[in-house]
Amino acid sequence: MTGWPQGYGRHVLETVDSTLSEAQRMLPTLSGPTWIFASEQTAARGRRGRAWATPRCNFAGTLIMRRAEEPGVAALRSFLAALALYRAFDAVTGRPDVFALKWPNDVLLRGGKVAGILLESVGDHLIIGIGVNLVHAPSAAEVEERALRPVSLKSELGLTVPPEVFLDTLATEYAALEAQFLDQGFAPIRRAWLAHAAKLGEVITARTMRDETVGTFEDVDESGNLILGTAAGPVAITAADVFF
Repeated sequence: MTGWPQGYGRHVLETVDSTLSEAQRMLPTLSGPTWIFASEQTAARGRRGRAWATPRCNFAGTLIMRRAEEPGVAALRSFLAALALYRAFDAVTGRPDVFALKWPNDVLLRGGKVAGILLESVGDHLIIGIGVNLVHAPSAAEVEERALRPVSLKSELGLTVPPEVFLDTLATEYAALEAQFLDQGFAPIRRAWLAHAAKLGEVITARTMRDETVGTFEDVDESGNLILGTAAGPVAITAADVFF
């Protein structure tokens, strides 16, 4: 895959505290959707403020765009980003069989976490932060208890993909899905995401700040909620950490 998607800006940095923070600083100057890429992040963050290691040779990127929809609809773009990551991995490795999508915002490689997504809303803008372990992965001691083991493309497949090559591929895949989303809505994105979903039909655990729900992963609904089948009936989970 070559080229860069029309209508998308491309801002490349050598070092930055966080591409998410840089996106917020760039807000006043943006005229359209823009990808921000850094060779190194010194103060990256993940969900709930967790640290995210981003040494050189890994991918650290953020897409910032103006949103026209209500926040709940705009947030469905986490599924677009995950599906774009899946397709980008397919494009650079030729191994779609070893990747899977984990609700709500991770990509797995042979069962380990290889990429994560973080969405933030700032005014009428949506910021999508993406981190990918292309070469380096955190040690098991650096992640929370019960979390999936971190892996990298290099450790699992022996492949070294330059981060800027991955950026170009990911941006192109995302642009195609964004166009589909705007034209056809969430339904086709949802179907494609579910086709690659990890643990669909199996028992999983969804843990919030208050409680845990254990049930069979039955579906993702039209609002992006995780649907778990339990003894008391289907339960819709809006936001949670999922454990296998």
